[in-house]
Amino acid sequence: MRVISSWTAGAARLGVFAAAVTLGLAACSGGTGAGSSSEKATKIKLVAAEYSKDHTKAFWDQFAKTYHDKTGYTLDVQIVSWDDIDQQSSTMVQNNNPPDILNLNAYASYAKDGLLYNADEVLSDSVKSDLLDTFVKSGTYDGKLYGMPDLSSARAMFYNKTLFKSAGIAAPPKTWAEFEDAASKIKALGGGAIGYGLPLGPEEAQGEFSIWTFNNGGDWKKDGAWTVNSPENIATLTFLKGLAGKGLTQNNPGKTNRQDVFDLFASGKVGMVVGFSPLAATLDEAKKVDYGVAPMPTSQAGSEPKTFGVTDYLMAFKKDGNREAVKAFYDLYYQKDQVNTFIKAEGFLPVTKSGVEAFRADPALSSLGTYLDTLPNAQLTPTDDPAWDRVKLAVQQNLGTAITGDPKTVLDKLQAQAEGK
Repeated sequence: MRVISSWTAGAARLGVFAAAVTLGLAACSGGTGAGSSSEKATKIKLVAAEYSKDHTKAFWDQFAKTYHDKTGYTLDVQIVSWDDIDQQSSTMVQNNNPPDILNLNAYASYAKDGLLYNADEVLSDSVKSDLLDTFVKSGTYDGKLYGMPDLSSARAMFYNKTLFKSAGIAAPPKTWAEFEDAASKIKALGGGAIGYGLPLGPEEAQGEFSIWTFNNGGDWKKDGAWTVNSPENIATLTFLKGLAGKGLTQNNPGKTNRQDVFDLFASGKVGMVVGFSPLAATLDEAKKVDYGVAPMPTSQAGSEPKTFGVTDYLMAFKKDGNREAVKAFYDLYYQKDQVNTFIKAEGFLPVTKSGVEAFRADPALSSLGTYLDTLPNAQLTPTDDPAWDRVKLAVQQNLGTAITGDPKTVLDKLQAQAEGK
């Protein structure tokens, strides 16, 4: 994940290349702090994604100092841009020299190849019990937790209160029919007003589509089988295409990335857009748009709104002698004064139950109420499936073509790719 300018491309990366890596890595003696099985590492390496220029490096540098002061272990920190971290980390793994801890948005292929510690090996019971269940589920492969969440986000509907008032819209829409009506009224204002900012470009098409289809009863997988071309998903993509066809979105939504619609919303031109807490922070700082945040509209009246959640992971690679140093890393990171400090600085949401309570109790974070309400029950993409990154990349590259093509044909092809056909 990244904050507005840098988060989005990170979520769009193909993050796992471990299929070509042999299981011999788990027993190798190379790498930072590694030695023979009888030697304990005194130094481990963290490769972490850069969420922001201002906060990421500063936090991890201070964390490394605290880690050394409290444990005696040394933490070598390498911060890498989201533009480069997938390639750099995969090269490290392929060369049998991964970091001890890797911060990335995908883990399952590494877990499948037996390269990672599971939570039973490196997390204390108090930490495991405090993690939010939805992120434990997303970080679990083959019955074991391998993807330890570092921070999270959840999506909601942002709406421009000024445009709503001008268009005579009394409240944010609760159904798709109300949503389309509101978008039509905003477009009718003229002057370049856009009803809805729809990003189905390659940056993160899977995220935009997910939150809409979740609110139509759809999903990427059900009961262990891929359901990319399910009737619910086809209906969702057809609905989104219809919005564009009626001129209720910006031009070329099939090629538009999320940052572009965020910028349009921040300029006051867009009535509604799906956003997350870092967008709110940007809008609050600029103070140019009077906005509100509401749950997503659902396709059927009376349905419970669902949100799309995202988390990134701190995965630990098995190396001779590094287990105790890795466990000490996790024990420190998940202390409230560490994990919540990092999350607040980066503008995201908590990954622990105690973190949700702390955020609720902080008056300065009152604007996050909508996200905190939905976070424990957020739906995520199937990051626990090693094939997801391959499927995700195909979705990012092709889903937007449905705006000028046939939604069913597009989803049928994606279904075939998901099934490896």
